[in-house]
Amino acid sequence: MKHFSAQAALIAALFSITATTTLLIVPPPAWTAAAEIRLSKGQTVYVPVYSNVFSGPRKRPLLLATTLSIRNTDRTAAFKVTAIDYYDTDGKLVRRHLERPAVVAPMATHYVHLEEKDKAGGFGANFIVRWQADREINTPIIECVMIGATGGQGISFVSPGQEIRE
Repeated sequence: MKHFSAQAALIAALFSITATTTLLIVPPPAWTAAAEIRLSKGQTVYVPVYSNVFSGPRKRPLLLATTLSIRNTDRTAAFKVTAIDYYDTDGKLVRRHLERPAVVAPMATHYVHLEEKDKAGGFGANFIVRWQADREINTPIIECVMIGATGGQGISFVSPGQEIRE
């Protein structure tokens, strides 16, 4: 067993106290990100869609049902979804999901559902969602939920949207 001098023990104790205090005072980046509120009057959002995923050594596709979810996080203001366009793996427009703008009330959700059998988009499909508001509001949460099952096994995951234009 090694003996430490009183001075070395004091330095070690101070270092330990300083490190612990620093951890308590400075929160990790994830804590501060949640406190940041993003406001906008409108955006264009890219949302990845995985209408199928490959499994096993033969890369057999597992077809997935997809739900695009557009959630209004503002408690006082509605916004309009002006476009929901669905593109395939090659970047070609497959279909437009809105004939006219859809109003999403405060705390409400608008969604589009694609059946498992819908193979039109392929592995690299995506939605382009455009929305606008009369004033700055909390930005909506726009994401895709994919789910599928085969042979008693299930898979589900979420793909978040990414703002590509304010």
